[in-house]
Amino acid sequence: MFFLKLKSNSNYAPDYTMLGAIILLLLIGIIMVFSASYIWAEYKYDDAYFYVKRQLLFIGAGVVAMVFIMRIPYTLFKKYANLILVLCFLLLLVVLIPGIGITRGGAQSWIGVGAFSIQPSEFMKLGLIIFLAVYLSSNQKHMMSFTKGFFPSLILVFTAFGLIMLQPDLGTGVVLVLTCIVMIYASGARLSHFFGLGIVGVIGFLFLIISAPYRISRITAFINPWQDPLGDGFQIIQSLYAIGPGGLLGVGLGQSLQKYFYLPEPQTDFIFSILGEELGFIGGTFVLLLFAILFWRGIKVTLQAPDMFGTFLALGIVSMLTLQVMINISVVIGLIPVTGITLPFLSYGGSSLTLTLCSVGILLNISRYTKI
Repeated sequence: MFFLKLKSNSNYAPDYTMLGAIILLLLIGIIMVFSASYIWAEYKYDDAYFYVKRQLLFIGAGVVAMVFIMRIPYTLFKKYANLILVLCFLLLLVVLIPGIGITRGGAQSWIGVGAFSIQPSEFMKLGLIIFLAVYLSSNQKHMMSFTKGFFPSLILVFTAFGLIMLQPDLGTGVVLVLTCIVMIYASGARLSHFFGLGIVGVIGFLFLIISAPYRISRITAFINPWQDPLGDGFQIIQSLYAIGPGGLLGVGLGQSLQKYFYLPEPQTDFIFSILGEELGFIGGTFVLLLFAILFWRGIKVTLQAPDMFGTFLALGIVSMLTLQVMINISVVIGLIPVTGITLPFLSYGGSSLTLTLCSVGILLNISRYTKI
């Protein structure tokens, strides 16, 4: 009965082009997670299917959530935006408590839930997009004012960023901030305010780099990874060694050499490296084309949303996904330092994948109110 009460009164079908691109990305992700991980899984867990079985579970939960969200009015999120944001902030505080937060790769970013774990920063990305969409749609006339519109929104964004940096998780924090800046700029904020913000941001970013030696080493490794080929430059070098031999058509599905303990955790951040090695330039281009279709359809939904809340909500989600894709691919091909950002729909992961599917569920929901 609850589901029936929440059923959307939209006039159109969801955007099947967007949905088709999402399904294809998920299918490719399942194949590549298995191909990239079965060697590691057999070595660590004595089960070659360990990672792909969990990935299928995450996808199953995420798809169920996506379909449910696609069927309810997206305006429901506007009603509960405050509650969602408060819960996200509470999770960011809880993960910092010793004994509760789980540390992986030097970051205390996970909370254990039985045999699985959740990453509060992933919840915060979506929660802040929802809240900011409400704020911007209600205060758009004040966004040209620094004190009435621009500054209050920034306080919220950088409070969330500060809590994420206490873990620390610079990659997720950067995606969150950049996504929110895109939304704030689209609301009509003055460019002069962004210039001042840019100066402060550069100073703050330099401070974050200097305050953590491992970040400095990542940057120096990015500039010249062969200076420390067995240390900080190892991941980038192995990633390039994977992509290089792929050529036009790749070495063949399942035939990667870099996944044999050369490229660390190839099923997560660097899964595109294995995809490039096995499926080549053609395979990599096809995946990027699917992301481009998702971006294109998402922008159409943004421009034709029936209200400003829907417009800002769709823009935030599209911006978040696009930034993650751009950052991940840039890291894999050596254009920017390693950040720890996963590739949406393809990389192995629980919170990231599930929240990504929830996010596109909202996009598909908004598309049901537009004729595209």
